[in-house]
Amino acid sequence: MITPFKDYLNKHNYTRFDFKAVLFDMDGVLYDSMKWHAKSWKETMDEFDILSTPEEFYLYEGMVGSKTINHLMNREKGRDATKQETETIYKRKTELFTKYNDGALIPFAYDFVKEVNEEGLTPVLVTGSGQPTLINKLEHNFPGLFAKDKMVTAFDVKHGKPHPEPYLMGLKKGGALNPNQAVVIENAPRGVEAAVAAGIFTIAVNTGPMPDKVLADAGADIVLPSMEALYNNWPAYYRILKEG
Repeated sequence: MITPFKDYLNKHNYTRFDFKAVLFDMDGVLYDSMKWHAKSWKETMDEFDILSTPEEFYLYEGMVGSKTINHLMNREKGRDATKQETETIYKRKTELFTKYNDGALIPFAYDFVKEVNEEGLTPVLVTGSGQPTLINKLEHNFPGLFAKDKMVTAFDVKHGKPHPEPYLMGLKKGGALNPNQAVVIENAPRGVEAAVAAGIFTIAVNTGPMPDKVLADAGADIVLPSMEALYNNWPAYYRILKEG
């Protein structure tokens, strides 16, 4: 169990962790919303005659919406999306997501965030989402656990995941932290790539329909099958992180 932590320290030339914060992705980590994002994206792309599959949107999770749209437009139409197309497509996707999303939490997500808070660590939200309906529900579902000044959304960055900017911003908002002072909880390959590029120890929870290998290949230090597994393993991880 200790090996991934030692490997991280050796790779980044740190002597120890100085653990202060946990940086959380939102969709697929806190909320069981990825199935609704995938459904909404697929139906929107169908309406605009752009070929896609529901499964591929799990791979794009964490990318800002405009990047997802432009990626598919280039692939299927051989050109960039115009500003008007991007705005229209994303508006429609947002409408469908608002219609379908039931706001369900990932099992054990609340328990884990509460545990992190009770341990005196700072929870920081780092999401590629710009969906106000989800962001506004955080205080209702996680009361007092995520401070508004400890959130990074699509509106705060120029570059979405897999660029490291969202997680570098998360370190900044978490208290001007160094990478060895935080851990990232992710569920998507683009998000894992972003966290790894930011130099942060990354735990991936596979709550989607992809093989674990996809998350491991993206660079995750640890891959787990669920938030429940993370919650159950956390006491051992926390001890290692606090002891250095």
